[in-house]
Parts: sequence; structure tokens; C-alpha cells
Amino acid sequence: MTFKPGHSGNPGGRPKGARNRATVAAERLLDGEADALTRKAIDLAKQGDTTALRLCLERIVPPRKDRPVPFDMPRIETVADSVKAAAAIASAVADGELTPMEAAELSKVVDGYTRAVETADLATRLMRLEQAQKK
Repeated sequence: MTFKPGHSGNPGGRPKGARNRATVAAERLLDGEADALTRKAIDLAKQGDTTALRLCLERIVPPRKDRPVPFDMPRIETVADSVKAAAAIASAVADGELTPMEAAELSKVVDGYTRAVETADLATRLMRLEQAQKK
């Protein structure tokens, strides 16, 4: 039984909660072996196996994905204030207080806030125009 081009044999897709067969099979094989495998990885790490050591350390101390950035950003209340904030971020990078990656993330915050202020301002202006037009 072949399907016409562009028509799926399973239009509903994979059911919610359905798990990958390979993952389920691997879990069955490993079931009950976690203690022994963990012990073996620890023993190998203690013997100097750098891969096992890295694996163990990654479980004990996972890589840091995010952290607070100590930075005094100027208060942003208007769109014009975002220029001051962007200048402060650029200055902090130039002075070595922020990394370029940290600055990029802070710039996203400034940009998002600026867009929100602009959107709120446009909504207020539009409402005033609509009210003036009704009179």
C-alpha cells in the first residue's frame, strides 16, 4: 500500500508521549546497571582515564550556562534612554568589565525593553488619535 505524494500514512503524527524505540531499548538494557556503570566510571577516572574523569566531573559540576552579571545599567524609561544604556554597555566592554558575549545578552535586554516602550507609546498614540477622530 503506497501513499500518494504529499499525503502522510500517519496524518496525526506521532502520539503525544510516544518515546523513541532506541531510547526505550537502551533504557531496558541499562536498567539495574546504573550502580555498576557509575562505579566503573569512577574507578576509571581515579585511574587517570580523562574521558571518564570529564564524564564524572560534568555530572558533579555541570557546565555553567548563565550567571548574574554585575553591571550598573542606566535606568531605561524612554526610547532615548536606551542610547545611554547601549553606550554604558559598550564602555564596559571597552574597559574589560563585560565580555562581548555578556554585552550582547545585555543589549538584547535593552532592545526588548526599548521595543516594549515603543509599542506601549504607539498604542497610546493610536488610542488618542482614535478618540480624537470620534469627536
